Amino acid sequence: MADKVLIYSRFPKAMMKRIGDRFDLIDAAGKKPAEAFSADELRDVRALITAGGQALKGDVMDMLPQLGAIICYGTGYDGVDFKAAAERKILVGNSPGANAASVADLALTLMLAVTRRILPADQYLREGGWSQAKPSPLMSPQPGNPGRKVGVYGMGEIGRKIAARVAAFETEVAYYSRSKHDVPYRHIESLEALVEWCDVLMVAVRAGPDTQHIINADMLKKLGPNGYVINISRGSVIDEAALVTALTDKTIAGAGLDVFETEPHAPGALTTLLNVVLTPHVGGHTLDSHVSMQDCVIANLTAYFADKPLPYPVAS
Repeated sequence: MADKVLIYSRFPKAMMKRIGDRFDLIDAAGKKPAEAFSADELRDVRALITAGGQALKGDVMDMLPQLGAIICYGTGYDGVDFKAAAERKILVGNSPGANAASVADLALTLMLAVTRRILPADQYLREGGWSQAKPSPLMSPQPGNPGRKVGVYGMGEIGRKIAARVAAFETEVAYYSRSKHDVPYRHIESLEALVEWCDVLMVAVRAGPDTQHIINADMLKKLGPNGYVINISRGSVIDEAALVTALTDKTIAGAGLDVFETEPHAPGALTTLLNVVLTPHVGGHTLDSHVSMQDCVIANLTAYFADKPLPYPVAS
């Protein structure tokens, strides 16, 4: 049987070129398979490539009678219905840590941009405020990084790289995760305590039912009027309506967001606020990260078609 692979999510063609050199790819371009291809074309599809955050449920799996492997391009896999996959004996793999450095870099970029008010400063210069010596409250001096308390929520590959980077800025770093890790940072016993302690909350936790809207209005109130939240994980972790309110009424000082609840649509209210920096889920969008993620996808597919264990499996 041919090594036929369905591209389920919408990916730029350049991202799939290396994979396409090795496997017979058919591209659904973000549509449900049965809407893009006939039953005959789908009958011998044995593996599927998806973006981990996109919903992938049993009804889609049932369109592919020979499907045996779901391979996530990237670290995330929260969109996959693991119960449905297990019932159909479908393996699930991902690209663990492949984009961790790039995502951590963006987390730091967002923190620096919002705490140093880079976007208002850029606008102030471009509009002539500096040359005309116009007074601006947005240009008042802000606290610097030495001594700043940075709390990292989630100490996986990305969380560790974020912690290492912020520590280099002479900050004080602590973290909360479900288990204690062998890292040179203070472990705080609860998320609530971490949020109350820190000046900047870095959200680097996996999405799931247990983290849905875990950063809510009460948590944002604990963060306080001098606090910032940076989210590079999944939009579902933060109650976005509560965040908009907190940013508007100055319950918190600001936010840096790369992910949103209803991507690719960020709430219009967020785009009007000067105390938030927004990027379109580009944390892992660097050339080196894509090569690493493609390496993981190719390794998983190669192993699957050779009837070997996936080198990068996701445990249900």
